[in-house]
Amino acid sequence: MTMPTEFPGTKGVSVDFERELNPEQLRAVEIINGPVLVIAGAGSGKTRTLVYRVAQLIQTGVEPNRILLLTFTRKAAATMLTRASRIVGSQCQQVTGGTFHGFAHRMLRRYGHLVGYPGNFTILDRTDMLDLLNLLARQLDLTGPGKRFPRKSALASIVSKTENCGGSVLKVIEQGYPHLLGELPGLEKLIPVYRKYKKVHALMDYDDLLLRWRDVLKGHAQVRESMGSWFRYIMVDEYQDTNVTQAEIVHLMACGHNNVMVVGDDAQSIYSFRGANFKNIMNFPRMFPGTRIIKLERNYRSTQPNLDCTNAIIANAREKFTKRLVAQRKGGNPPYLYTAKEEVDQAKFVADRIQELLKHGFKPSDIAVLFRASFHSFHLETELNSQGIPFVKRGGLRLLEAAHIKDILSLLRVLINPLDRLSWSRILLLIERLGLKSAEKIFSQLIKSEDPLECLSTYKTKAVWGETARGLGGLLKRLHDMPADLPDLLLQLETWYRPHLERIYHGDYPKRLQELAHLRGLATRYDDAVSMLADLALDPPDQEDVDWEKGRIVLSTMHSAKGLEWKAVFVLSLAEGRFPSPAVSFRSDELEEERRLFYVAATRAKDFLCFCYPAFISVSGTGLLPARPSRFLEEIPANLLRLWKKEGADTDEKIYQKNIQYMPGVTGTPSKSSEHVQQINSESSPGPDQTGSGIFAPGKRVRHPIFGPGQVIRDIGPKKIQVLFDVAGEKTLHLDYAKLSVI
Repeated sequence: MTMPTEFPGTKGVSVDFERELNPEQLRAVEIINGPVLVIAGAGSGKTRTLVYRVAQLIQTGVEPNRILLLTFTRKAAATMLTRASRIVGSQCQQVTGGTFHGFAHRMLRRYGHLVGYPGNFTILDRTDMLDLLNLLARQLDLTGPGKRFPRKSALASIVSKTENCGGSVLKVIEQGYPHLLGELPGLEKLIPVYRKYKKVHALMDYDDLLLRWRDVLKGHAQVRESMGSWFRYIMVDEYQDTNVTQAEIVHLMACGHNNVMVVGDDAQSIYSFRGANFKNIMNFPRMFPGTRIIKLERNYRSTQPNLDCTNAIIANAREKFTKRLVAQRKGGNPPYLYTAKEEVDQAKFVADRIQELLKHGFKPSDIAVLFRASFHSFHLETELNSQGIPFVKRGGLRLLEAAHIKDILSLLRVLINPLDRLSWSRILLLIERLGLKSAEKIFSQLIKSEDPLECLSTYKTKAVWGETARGLGGLLKRLHDMPADLPDLLLQLETWYRPHLERIYHGDYPKRLQELAHLRGLATRYDDAVSMLADLALDPPDQEDVDWEKGRIVLSTMHSAKGLEWKAVFVLSLAEGRFPSPAVSFRSDELEEERRLFYVAATRAKDFLCFCYPAFISVSGTGLLPARPSRFLEEIPANLLRLWKKEGADTDEKIYQKNIQYMPGVTGTPSKSSEHVQQINSESSPGPDQTGSGIFAPGKRVRHPIFGPGQVIRDIGPKKIQVLFDVAGEKTLHLDYAKLSVI
């Protein structure tokens, strides 16, 4: 490539893209027109590629506001555009960037009337959605004593999946919740009521934002063509995390030009529980014929020994874009493998190794411990506390999930949308001695009134709570008619709310007051309440400060660790029954996602990587049971790992010497016929079926009259087996009592 001179879009600015990018990144950046799929391996500089693509488009004369950059967090989009601005100037800030939900929200404020929504609709966050579904289920007499209707969280998942798969609740129940088939009539009754309620009260949940924007694009050719004409270049980050609706939106908005670049990694698609569809990235070339596929395989994060291991983890993936990550850093040691007696020993080992790393110059924030499920870190948390090692656990409570924050935001919402029944219910029930029936009666009068706020300020009742309710109505009416700036408005709402806060949350009242002050601080960034409520719903801040992890070890689930990196990473509990998750059925697509999750965990490490396998795991109601190494751990060639002896790592010793003791009285003897990690604990792993008949040997498919179908995963004798049921999860059964049959 010749040295760029001067481009019409950026006078006086010249960027040597060839010097700044590697050959694969450069190829991706230089393609201006047509569909492009960039398969960006972990640590391969995908963000840099997107940033320079924005710069290249602008430098070649594309107007910034004709570029659309879609990401999964506002912070990611803002960071990319800021970096692009440093390359070609501040005009990059004119690029339209943000999340799918944020962009859909902005468009629906303008075009929502085309699908029956006013411009002042309210966004329901997930907690609001749960509360509303629970309220409606109660009104339909679907919940109550003796009834087994799904709990709020399961109900919300069923509703979300139903809406996103075309409205077939039967299909959703059959595929994911067969144990709830008996509740199908109730669900089929509830879902249409939920849809109607949202429409009548001008409410949209997260799914609605995408679905209704897609409906606008599909149903209104003029809008679709206008979008395609205006946004001539569309870029999407983390495309492997998109759901079917998001992929459809991208396709519809690119009508007429197909100038779409998506960047992602099929090997890091791990969010199916949020609706992400692995097939989107695999099928992109089919959706956009003529797609050019570019692979970024140069890794700038890790050392080659670590990458050899992670390459091996993903090599057995059933469906993938084949790639091999190659380190751009020199040196490095192979990942370590430690076989613990059980999970308490595992915790002690990890805490001791962390102490050693700290002594050798690692900062606490350089170190992370990853695990499949949150409870897997219980013993480690206890051990870290006992050794005085500070840590933080990712995935804590969001600021906006706190009850007192939701109370204040509900007051703000009714100022904007007086038809928001859910917010009214929350507000009115704050008033002492005002119950659910009275709240329903008040709301029924409010929605009949031309001025609901005035109606509440003059509400006639002899009840003891009447004066408080009228005072609230008067305050809201005054704030509505004479709007103050946002922080002052929140302060006035807080003044009314404070006595209720102190009464209801007396135990930690001062702490909650501080968090309300933090909310007012956030409000200074916004010109109006509509903008703030939308942003908080679509991209809520964490409760902690930005630098909350400084000076502390990070404990994190594998899912929460995606996109992050640390110098040293420990991966806990790589044993069957822990990983893959016992909640995962034996469907191949779910197991494949577990494999990708392991890959994500391993690729977080820059220098030091250690896998931990407990030979025994604790099973509720049973005690300690022997456990095989995770099937994914067994797939890693033995020569890629280094065994960590109890007294420390021996760099000169062969990985699998017969005299290595993994636990008292148990020796791991390598098999001559295999070179995989399954050798490490052959004698402590569950043996063959000892029931005499061999009917219920591990691997057999069985059926239980209550738990349904499943697979025998181990024989723990005498006459006891463990079965992983497709729906009910892992159970320990006694063969004299369990009425099992072989399928």
